[in-house]
Amino acid sequence: MLRIYDILNVMKFSKSLIATLREDPKEAESKSHRILLRGGFIKQLAAGVHIYLPLGWRILMKISNIIREEHDRIGAQELLMPAISPKEIWEESGRWKEYGDEMFRLKDRKDRDYCLCPTHEEIVTEIARKSIRSYRDLPQIWYQIQTKFRDEKRPRFGVIRSRQFIMKDSYSLDRDEQGLDKSFNLHKETYTKIFKRCGIDFEIVDAAGGVMGTGESKEFVAKGEGGEATIVACKNCDYRVNLEVAKGRAEFAKFEDSKVNEVHTPGKKSVEEVSGFLNVKPENLVKSMFYTAADKKPILILLRGDYDINEDVITNRFGFSYEPATSEEIIKYFGAEPGYIGPLGKEDIDLYADELLKGAKGMITGANKNNYHIRGLNLERDIMVKEFLNLREVKSGDKCIKCQGELELYNGLELGHIFKLGTRYSETLGAKFLDENGVEKPVVMGSYGIGLERIMACICEQRGDEHGAVWPISIAPYDVYVIILNPLSKDIAKAADEIIQALTKGGFSIIIDDRDISAGIKFNDSELLGIPIRLTIGPKGIKNNKFDVSLRETKEVFEVNKNLIADKCLESKDILYRRLNG
Repeated sequence: MLRIYDILNVMKFSKSLIATLREDPKEAESKSHRILLRGGFIKQLAAGVHIYLPLGWRILMKISNIIREEHDRIGAQELLMPAISPKEIWEESGRWKEYGDEMFRLKDRKDRDYCLCPTHEEIVTEIARKSIRSYRDLPQIWYQIQTKFRDEKRPRFGVIRSRQFIMKDSYSLDRDEQGLDKSFNLHKETYTKIFKRCGIDFEIVDAAGGVMGTGESKEFVAKGEGGEATIVACKNCDYRVNLEVAKGRAEFAKFEDSKVNEVHTPGKKSVEEVSGFLNVKPENLVKSMFYTAADKKPILILLRGDYDINEDVITNRFGFSYEPATSEEIIKYFGAEPGYIGPLGKEDIDLYADELLKGAKGMITGANKNNYHIRGLNLERDIMVKEFLNLREVKSGDKCIKCQGELELYNGLELGHIFKLGTRYSETLGAKFLDENGVEKPVVMGSYGIGLERIMACICEQRGDEHGAVWPISIAPYDVYVIILNPLSKDIAKAADEIIQALTKGGFSIIIDDRDISAGIKFNDSELLGIPIRLTIGPKGIKNNKFDVSLRETKEVFEVNKNLIADKCLESKDILYRRLNG
């Protein structure tokens, strides 16, 4: 029997909470979800709510340490803000309603309203308005690693889009825009270092501020099929942007002007059905999409028939509370079923049109009458558009706005997001300071977030293979996976004890697979768990005094003399770090 029981950073498989699965779980939606569930890194408690089991938690702690080191390096100060906050401060900022259904809301026993915080801009501003008095108090950077909550409509991809998640969020407070620029760029550099240290292949793209604000915003995105974001990239230049804010050039459709006339389109509702029935191209149609929100005026969105609506633009431009209207609401406002509605004669509703419709003539749209459409719509002549906006989703093949190159789309996993908030919150909530001349000014702020579980999932998406995880040495739960073949043998147990003692003295963290089960299961589990270095101790090694050391990442195998194992593992660890940072 092994004499190793209580050495720091040594875990015996037989005494651990590791529940690996032989088959892929049915609920797994993506590669990372499959690996994390099969390897016993996480366990789902409810939709979008997960338990982090010991191995998964060690990975998250490793990621946390890297994040802390890099933030401390730039002088950021760590604090911890509450996960629950009262309604009043969110009402002050205007986001109690703006956040809509994504915010978890609750009442205490005295019927007071609270929320589970989806983010902490309001709380940071509360701290600032009570502690920042003078320009001498600035600049400041505060950060935390805290649990956040968002009532996602469709939790997906395991920990990638969940209702409870761990986030590092930091906040910069500066005197002016120049200071904000410096803090923003400092975070951009810091995030680059963090993601490189975690072994992620990523790129930086332009993004939307969303409900946070409308200032400059960048996302750190990793390519991956399990990603929920769509990135638009030019094949010819460095244009990289989230689909939420992507702009592309497209040809304006030109049709002859004509008078408005009603046409019978029995049972034809969709763009495909109407264009086919009338023998025109989809770009000849105007799609009308009706959105409503509680306590707000409804809006009608107009889009050319060959494009899809960018729902993120609706959220970012008009707020989370706007949702596509129900069939009942559509019939009430237009007197017609969905598919037959249009903007003509609807002066009581605010009309917003995509910029491709500016100057459009001879278009086809709904007649606000079942089984009928109209031809000849001239937007400038026949309706009053409140504003022309970029409302469409960019398509593959659209032209780049920078160089006219062709645009392509790919899936991406958002890892981090940095925002310039400016004075959005400080002016609203009264976080001000006195400058050198005694003039009161609002604090200029920035907000910066990293999703810890997303880093863990991203590694599985990018590095995992058909056998399981392949963790980078920097965030792996343990450095070495020791397989003991025939652990009941006294000779093998003695050799294993001596080798493990040498490895622990060398500073390695170790999983010891001491289970009395088949060698095949042990090797399969070592592949599934993805520990960077594997050491096999068995009868063959005892006989030859040489043992196999293998690397999970490259599948290299080395026969190493017993007395040199610790040195070989140290050399391998150094090589893995150099490859990671190279």
